[in-house]
Amino acid sequence: MAGETKQVTVTWEGGMRFRGGQAGGPATLIDADNAAAPGPMLTLLLAAAACSGADVVSILEKMRVELTSLQIDVAGLRESEAPKRFRSIRFGFRLGGAGLDEVKARRAIDLSLEKYCSVVHSLAPDIAVEYDLDLA
Repeated sequence: MAGETKQVTVTWEGGMRFRGGQAGGPATLIDADNAAAPGPMLTLLLAAAACSGADVVSILEKMRVELTSLQIDVAGLRESEAPKRFRSIRFGFRLGGAGLDEVKARRAIDLSLEKYCSVVHSLAPDIAVEYDLDLA
């Protein structure tokens, strides 16, 4: 079973700053000190939020919901000892839109987090993933 290969390159910019992305594409800055840009662990949370957000938007469009707002807060609880990986991740979804109700919102989020979000599914399977929902 062949799959798609994704490839990026990062270049050290001094200190704990790295800039990277796909060859010929846009680049992003990652700062392990969290000073000039989000660090690697925050970037992982951002990637999970953006991945799930894209899923939710797409799924709700198919449900004929006219989404007017979407905000996702993500908090990751890390281990205290190295490698300080995430033990759990909690998403906080705030959505608003015409034709949106709790059943549709939860269905879209559940599909994203349980089936479609490739970032979440790339994490270790023992990381607890949970979410809260607030409808505008």
